[in-house]
Amino acid sequence: MLKHIARYTYKPIVEIYLSKPRRYRYMDTRLEIAPQVFHPGFFFSTKFLLKYINRMPLQKKRFLELGCGSGLISIVASKKGASVVATDINPVAVEMLKKNCILNAANLEIIESDLFQHIPEQQFDIIAINPPYYKKTPVTNADHAWFCGENGEYFATLFADITGYMHSTTEILMVLFEGCDMQMIKD
Repeated sequence: MLKHIARYTYKPIVEIYLSKPRRYRYMDTRLEIAPQVFHPGFFFSTKFLLKYINRMPLQKKRFLELGCGSGLISIVASKKGASVVATDINPVAVEMLKKNCILNAANLEIIESDLFQHIPEQQFDIIAINPPYYKKTPVTNADHAWFCGENGEYFATLFADITGYMHSTTEILMVLFEGCDMQMIKD
């Protein structure tokens, strides 16, 4: 019943609201968010990661965020003293993050990349991932925030390449939810 209500009331309202650029504030961080970029204010995953990251000692840590979207997590990590590399496959997200860095006086290395494709091999202390969950082939740049491919190709590539960016104590933070195909991800 709740899914039905959400699908026919909440979802259309959120879609209308997110159809134009919006401002968003999280604590002392201000963001401009384009319609083609995952909005951190309407979905639990970003807030869940932020809650965890805010408790971590990040001073002088090497931090990578894959699929940074608005860049909120990367900006917060940078403000906490981490050396941050933020990536996204969506060129609109990358351009907005550049503007949001200026807006928040944050110093990040920003790379447009499909997962690790354009990231020089290096080791990170923390890798944060808010992955696409749904099994469908992404068509638009914005779709990459939601869809992991018909057979979970996103996860296959992620797990095949991630070891080149880790050391023995690297922490990987990834948010998943009960609607994911957990067996596919584990496999």
